[in-house]
Amino acid sequence: MGWKRKAGFGCGGLLLLLLLGFAGAVYFGLFIPAVQVAEAGATGRRITDQGLLANYYPARDSGRRPAIVLLGGSEGGISESGRRTALILQGQGYSVLQLSFYRGPHQPPNLALIPVEYFSNSISWLQRQAEVDPERIAVVGVSKGAEAALLIATRDPRVSAVVAAAPSSVVWQGSSFDSSAEFGSSWSERGRPLDYLRFGRWRWWRDMSPIMEEALATLAQNPRAAIPVERSNARILLICGESDHLWPSCPMARQVTERARSHGLSNVTVLAYPDAGHAVFGRPFREDEPAFQHLDRLGGTNAGNNRARADGWPRIMGFLRTELTRPR
Repeated sequence: MGWKRKAGFGCGGLLLLLLLGFAGAVYFGLFIPAVQVAEAGATGRRITDQGLLANYYPARDSGRRPAIVLLGGSEGGISESGRRTALILQGQGYSVLQLSFYRGPHQPPNLALIPVEYFSNSISWLQRQAEVDPERIAVVGVSKGAEAALLIATRDPRVSAVVAAAPSSVVWQGSSFDSSAEFGSSWSERGRPLDYLRFGRWRWWRDMSPIMEEALATLAQNPRAAIPVERSNARILLICGESDHLWPSCPMARQVTERARSHGLSNVTVLAYPDAGHAVFGRPFREDEPAFQHLDRLGGTNAGNNRARADGWPRIMGFLRTELTRPR
């Protein structure tokens, strides 16, 4: 009799699990990006030198021009949206290296223990290009790319400026779209993992942001996970949405600022937008463009994210123009 009750409950439980599994599959189908390796197009070329994987868009103006390393987020690869950003920056007179750091062909499938030296190698590659001014290098990163951008700036004095959109103040645990396993640090240096904050396994029925807020509250127990921005001489512009559902990018942006100020530095500026989420960075869209309807996917509203972009994008362009022409 007990077995029958258990069996009856089990059938209901099985149905619930199937429904949850279906819902999870739908959720992951919507939110896990396919790996993209966008073609460089007519004004760029594919780079595979020295272990790099990137699209390179050289400045079309004569003489040596400032250059930008452009980093995407946890989608990895070389995204179409990143390519469009690279083309805009190329049109502004910059040489742009749109760099893939994982999930591309012959690259790690998991965002775990990615060597920070890989990014320094990309800067060295840029400096050797005839059209690049080797003294004027910026790094522009979004989400995990913003985390990487800040790490690079603390380790490589060749970086003049950083734009970090939806940034992190800490090194986070690694992650994967292809595995449910837990990983150690996202990044390594000289073959050793960087100290990091752990957030455990992602539960798809919850926004990531509260989970990461809980993890962020443990920073006092693991202070070495904080990104030491005081070691950077670069000017830093942070852009965030207060309604970010992926991670608490505005609280982390303020942590970066507070850490810099506590060391007597005033090289960090924050642009925070109240009705924007993780899609705070990039050019604004027209309301009839399909992409406009997806801006709210990771927090904020479509209109709020787009207003943030309309305000932030010219400020980003102005920041890069100022910092990459500043006398050194």
